[in-house]
Amino acid sequence: MKAAELTGLKQFDISDKSKPTITRDTDILVKINRVGVCGSDIHYFSEGKIGDQIIDFPFIVGHEAMGTIEQIGSKVKGMKVGQRIAIEPSVSCMECDQCKSGRYHTCRNNLFLGCPGQLEGALQDYIILNPSNCIPVSEHVSDDEAVLAEPLSIGLYSVKRSGIQKGQTAAILGFGPIGHSVFLCLKAQGIIPKLVTEKLNYRKKIAEKEGAVLTTNTNDPSYQDLIKQYEKEGIDIAYECCGEQEAIEDAIRILNPGGKLVIVGIPEALKISIPIHTLRRKEIDIINIRRQLNCVEEVIELMENKKIDVSNMVTHQFKLNETQKAFDMVANYQNGVMKAMINI
Repeated sequence: MKAAELTGLKQFDISDKSKPTITRDTDILVKINRVGVCGSDIHYFSEGKIGDQIIDFPFIVGHEAMGTIEQIGSKVKGMKVGQRIAIEPSVSCMECDQCKSGRYHTCRNNLFLGCPGQLEGALQDYIILNPSNCIPVSEHVSDDEAVLAEPLSIGLYSVKRSGIQKGQTAAILGFGPIGHSVFLCLKAQGIIPKLVTEKLNYRKKIAEKEGAVLTTNTNDPSYQDLIKQYEKEGIDIAYECCGEQEAIEDAIRILNPGGKLVIVGIPEALKISIPIHTLRRKEIDIINIRRQLNCVEEVIELMENKKIDVSNMVTHQFKLNETQKAFDMVANYQNGVMKAMINI
């Protein structure tokens, strides 16, 4: 079978690998159909790491994925050959205190597809999965939608954790695919963010197309004037979705006293600083998002019922042998890319 392997910084090779085989009666062999390029994949591509998670090359990345079940172990129930599935990339041990308390996403022994030192990713023809990581999708859910169930589940989890209610105001700082996912999940609840900030004009235009009340380019000279204006008007909940120090600071500035800062983005740095006295005086709550919890099936249902429309999110399609081209494009924000898909 074929696989796209990261063999060094910014370097993919298409290699031949042995097709995996079922070794346990609870295994499922999945033919991968489509993989989305995620921002975390780009960190591994460009820097070879995220924080202290460092790649030992060669390595296969990719965790936003969907496929078709090709073979099932003898003890697998409720699944059938030929079934299309969305893939939950997080594998929990189900034995630790976190799993037993229902916090599978903070499992102490968690393994994640495409994460160095854990599991190889989905940029290959076939992978072996546990039944709990295979989420069936109907014919009413497209391949693109099945792939996007993963980032959208993070968006939905972020919205749920924030506890936002109709009548409250929201801001999204950073409108990449994760910021877009948060936006769509807010929109599904009838809440349109009051402010969306983004440094790329083409993504700012996508936010406007989605119906954002006000969008602004953080590189615009008038941006700081706008932040000063919002310091007076105030925002109830700010979703930081780009992992940037400046975005966190801006969010704290515009939040109302008693507001909430929801940190969804993944910073490149090991440490960030926070204006603690502003945070303290305003009594702002900070909510950190660790992937998602029990939101994949719900977000699939929202797409199936046409309450989430991803038509403005998927912008490019590539073949497996074009993986290098896809990652170069996403890493360099070329050709108006929001979400690139790789068809296996």
